[in-house]
Amino acid sequence: MSRQDILDSTEEGSIERQLFEKIDISRLPAHIAVIMDGNGRWAKGRGLPRVEGHRSGIASVREIVETCARLDVPILTLYAFSVENWKRPRSEVDVLMKLLKQYLRLELSTLMKNDIRFQVLGRLSELPGDVVSELEAGMERTRDNRGLLFNIALNYGGRAEITDACQRIVNEALACGEAPKIDEAFFAQRLYTAGIADPDLMIRTSGELRISNFLLWQIAYSEIWVTDTFWPDFRKRELFEAIIDFQKRDRRYGGIAASTRSTA
Repeated sequence: MSRQDILDSTEEGSIERQLFEKIDISRLPAHIAVIMDGNGRWAKGRGLPRVEGHRSGIASVREIVETCARLDVPILTLYAFSVENWKRPRSEVDVLMKLLKQYLRLELSTLMKNDIRFQVLGRLSELPGDVVSELEAGMERTRDNRGLLFNIALNYGGRAEITDACQRIVNEALACGEAPKIDEAFFAQRLYTAGIADPDLMIRTSGELRISNFLLWQIAYSEIWVTDTFWPDFRKRELFEAIIDFQKRDRRYGGIAASTRSTA
């Protein structure tokens, strides 16, 4: 993947091409996390059932994953299904699970072609057995890929993740008969994201100004970018806008100054 891959996939003179040329490829976010929101409202605005918004959102997933891979962004995490989403109508949940399986079956060859590694964050064991089988097959098939790490947060909740990390620490202490010394690094290694860099940039679609129980530990110093665009309409144009805005920000991490801006 390279700059040329992006140029080849954007029309000369298009807004996407103009935006891309403003991006400093040497200062991309190492990890982009996205709350994919607005599928239902997108469908409602078109007089369609909510599930049609989820179906249309698959095209956005495909484009954003492939664009991040072409940009050489190391890590992309998409929030697909929360622990709270089980409260939705059974018919809608069933469609979401079906779409997930279809996506993996149809896109696995593309993930392999683009050297993308697929991983699931969340309480995988609580998902339907047929879904778990598809997810595990996708993770196993792509585990040796060395390009983009593509995480899908499924049956995920930030509080659930922290709770599970605490339980893991308790279990380890009981097993060895000794209480560990807990610091931030130790705790981070018990999260679902152990070994993965925290997000530099978190994007939320649909204009809502909340983080919805997403990566609560990991986004302590993430830059947040919100767009009114609903997820089914989110494409590389909006992704480029988010990255450009990110590169204009000064990141202090509680200190005096640390910048994403170029020093040239």
